[in-house]
Amino acid sequence: MTVSADPGTVWSWVTDLPRMGELSPENVGGRWLDGDGPALGARFRGRNRNGELQWWTRVRVVAFEPDRRFAFDVRTPLGSRVSRWEYVLAPAAEGCVVTENWYRIGSWVVRKFMGPRVTGRADRPGYNVESIKHTLAALKARAAERTAA
Repeated sequence: MTVSADPGTVWSWVTDLPRMGELSPENVGGRWLDGDGPALGARFRGRNRNGELQWWTRVRVVAFEPDRRFAFDVRTPLGSRVSRWEYVLAPAAEGCVVTENWYRIGSWVVRKFMGPRVTGRADRPGYNVESIKHTLAALKARAAERTAA
């Protein structure tokens, strides 16, 4: 999706995991465990919500290319691999193109049993397609508000 903000500005938004709840329909933020911001290898405790269900995850930054690419792996509190989220930014005449990717990784036990029970979502891939649309639309709206101000 094309966003009317430069890659550096969008980069600052997608790497601000404590404020991700402003963009995501499920993640409500969290806190850095290593320092006060993103860096390669940095750890983060993420918080999520689906209605009354709430849970936290372990997050580690696995790709950190300023203004270009940011990715992090998500694990359960017990350390089981769950997913990888990635943001790729490319300059465009109107600002930048933002691509958000989600990769399902981890064991079938997490996918089939633990995940649905903890999160209340039986169709994680289907939900995340909509979640990505929501997050990209929120980025686009934030950029538009910033431009209008």
